[in-house]
Amino acid sequence: MRHPRIGDLRHRVVLEAASRADDGSGGAVETWTEVDTVWASIKPTSGGERDIANQIAGRVTHEIAIRFRDGVRPEMRFRLDARIFEILAVVDDGERRRFLKCLSEERDL
Repeated sequence: MRHPRIGDLRHRVVLEAASRADDGSGGAVETWTEVDTVWASIKPTSGGERDIANQIAGRVTHEIAIRFRDGVRPEMRFRLDARIFEILAVVDDGERRRFLKCLSEERDL
């Protein structure tokens, strides 16, 4: 695996975590809270289509690399302006605690 170069980390993304609160009607409301803003490289890795509610929707996956930090989990997401990237997996690149590679899928808001 090739580690990202510092110049590759050119996107300023917001790392967010979900929290659920009781809505008072027996359900829950999901809100996203900012954990931190970090520099990242974003590289598209694959694309395709999927069927959602009998409609064809595009699917694009990305590899997002950031400097190593504890606590990044697949339940989190990245936000870049109006773009949302759900984290599918988190890998300690080279197991040296220098960079994290987050396999992500871009979602509509």
